Amino acid sequence: MNREQFIRALRSYCKANGLEPPRFDPRHGKGGHGRIVIGDKFSTIPSGELKTGTLDAILKQLGLPKSAV
Repeated sequence: MNREQFIRALRSYCKANGLEPPRFDPRHGKGGHGRIVIGDKFSTIPSGELKTGTLDAILKQLGLPKSAV
């Protein structure tokens, strides 16, 4: 799963569960990294393909279950 697919999946999950939609800010991060914010929680997302461990860590930082994607 790449970053764009991940953000789309988060948008769907948030919409289905009545959460604030995620905001992506590419200015917060170095190189190809950017920041995703949901409510008062945030995480940094690299560009390109996201490995399983990276996805799990991002979801944990955002306080979302693994079933969100």
